[in-house]
Amino acid sequence: MSVNIPEIFGSMVFSDKVMKERLPEGAYNAVREAIDNGTPLSHENAKIIASVMKEWAIEKGATHFTHWFQPMTGITAEKHDSFIEPAGNGEVIMKFSEKSLVKGESDASSFPSGGLRATFEARGYTAWDPTSYAFVKDGSLYVPTAFCSYGGEALDKKTPLLRSLETFNREALRILKLFGKENVKKVMPTCGSEQEYFLIDKSVYEKRLDLIHCGRTLFGARPSKGQELEDHYYGAIKSRVSAFMKELDTELWKLGVYAKTKHNEVAPAQHELAPVFTSINIASDQNQLTMELMKSVANKHGLVCLLHEKPFASVNGSGKHDNWSISTDTNENLLDPGATPSENAQFLLFLVAVISAVDKHQDLLRISVASAGNDHRLGADEAPPAIISIYLGEELEGILHAIESGREYNAKKKSELKIGVSVLPPIPKDSTDRNRTSPFAFTGNKFEFRMVGSSLNIACPNFIINTIVADELKEFADKLENATDFNTELNKLIKAKIKEHKRILFSGNNYSTEWKKEAKKRGLLNLQSTVDALPLYNQTKNVELFEKHKVLSGSEIHSRMEILLENYSNIVHIEALTAIDIARKHIIPSVLAYQTFLLKSHDLKEKCGVKFSRKMEEDLLGKISELAEKFYESLQKLDLDEKKYNKTWPNLKKAKFCKSVLLKEMQSLRNYADQMELLMGKEYINFPTYEDILYSVKY
Repeated sequence: MSVNIPEIFGSMVFSDKVMKERLPEGAYNAVREAIDNGTPLSHENAKIIASVMKEWAIEKGATHFTHWFQPMTGITAEKHDSFIEPAGNGEVIMKFSEKSLVKGESDASSFPSGGLRATFEARGYTAWDPTSYAFVKDGSLYVPTAFCSYGGEALDKKTPLLRSLETFNREALRILKLFGKENVKKVMPTCGSEQEYFLIDKSVYEKRLDLIHCGRTLFGARPSKGQELEDHYYGAIKSRVSAFMKELDTELWKLGVYAKTKHNEVAPAQHELAPVFTSINIASDQNQLTMELMKSVANKHGLVCLLHEKPFASVNGSGKHDNWSISTDTNENLLDPGATPSENAQFLLFLVAVISAVDKHQDLLRISVASAGNDHRLGADEAPPAIISIYLGEELEGILHAIESGREYNAKKKSELKIGVSVLPPIPKDSTDRNRTSPFAFTGNKFEFRMVGSSLNIACPNFIINTIVADELKEFADKLENATDFNTELNKLIKAKIKEHKRILFSGNNYSTEWKKEAKKRGLLNLQSTVDALPLYNQTKNVELFEKHKVLSGSEIHSRMEILLENYSNIVHIEALTAIDIARKHIIPSVLAYQTFLLKSHDLKEKCGVKFSRKMEEDLLGKISELAEKFYESLQKLDLDEKKYNKTWPNLKKAKFCKSVLLKEMQSLRNYADQMELLMGKEYINFPTYEDILYSVKY
């Protein structure tokens, strides 16, 4: 059945178009003022908007409403209330008040707060975010909201993002005013987040306790065929996956998500969806919706969507490339170099602001993507390493080098790619990023932050990028606004920033040992794990940065660090318990059964006088027995150390214990199990292998 995309697109969204059609002019103008300038809505206008929104939602089949928010759990939260109100005589009316729209109160006792409030102060408040449109899904009106404590502290991931957008807009407008852009009233960071994921058959998933509890496999020998041939990448999409993708696109389009690109990724069973750029707040909300819908739509098709960063060892993990750029309300992309970037002073100023920000705040960028899952992905199988660096491309690096050295830049003539087909026109060679190992790369008119993990909320890296770049813009504006000669001071500033922060620029192989040595020589950070990175969150320089721009307070930063450390520990501890459970209930019985089979086979041949092939059973039995003994010793050690895990320890101590003890012992246990799996008969392995899982979707 064909889909009329223009007709269904945004059909379930209380969009600007819907508001303009349905709201009285005064109320519409008021909500536009709230969206564009942060002007508070009057009670009367909020009352009108709530009434119109309710009627529209009921027409779309809604019976309930929910304040949809993003607590520090990493997923969204929602509590649904029906529109019904008693009307007397056993009847009801449908009501959605101004208060219900603008503000909600939730029992927040079970949401992590990192010590911001005690359990007896458990109230949490949701506040309507008018900059992200309400929508109808599954019979409920969803109202995007921020989530905060009684004292106003942020308990969610949206609030810091909204705060960072305000400070970025303020500082960017100061810069544009210096360039005579008086007509620009708003500057908005934009984002397009490429979402990678795995799809496997549900029946296979249900037989793997590690996938159910942890989202990743804790055991599993490498498949005989992985991604070596690269035949899955951009390959023909299987019919079941295609049906899933088609329904997913349709549901996303209804909710106003600009789902644009879909294709097979490198690893077997891995795929990608990429949207068109939009403002960061909306992009963040829509990415959360995308992940939710991926899971629910997959379930309808007998599939399971895995969003873990590294569900399978030995093949690619999944990331979420965060394409960050800057746009104005006059439709100008401030990171577009133009035809002659060397002469584009405005572009160069914003470019060096990003370079300077990334160099100064490598720790914050690493923290923004820190998670137990992402630690397994970074630095392996095409994922960028933990060392932050920027790749600009040959031309831009040449321009910056020329500026620093004070010489004129001689632009090279654009070369052309010879593709060997005479009927096709020559293609200009793109001078921007083609280095897939770079963590932070310039790609034409945007920066692509490739370290973001597939399951992460993009609000986190984006509020940090917004804040650190805004801080640089503030420094630039403070200097340039007081300049006697603007052009002289501008050139001096750009040149000084290039010289000061060029160490962060790197165009080579980020995987190489030489780069690790070079990065250390340059003084760049190499924060290998979440546990290495998170303690840097509440350093004085970071607290001062966020407090200066009113993005986070010192207590809010500390709470986030504590929550992330605790989450890391909980994840690793659950994995350890699951590994012990699988080892005892699945792997040991399988190994014993196979050993028994080998012994019986050996004894039977002895009785029958068959001597010429005994060596096979003896060799296999010897290898399996040796590995089994080491496996059992490793299991005993993990079991003993897991019992040392103390939930009353400080979060950092727990996290360090999990990293240095539990994770290492789990890996040791896995090594022995995976070696045994490669030696055992298929019928003795009582859970799906990598071949079973990665190739479970057959048509």
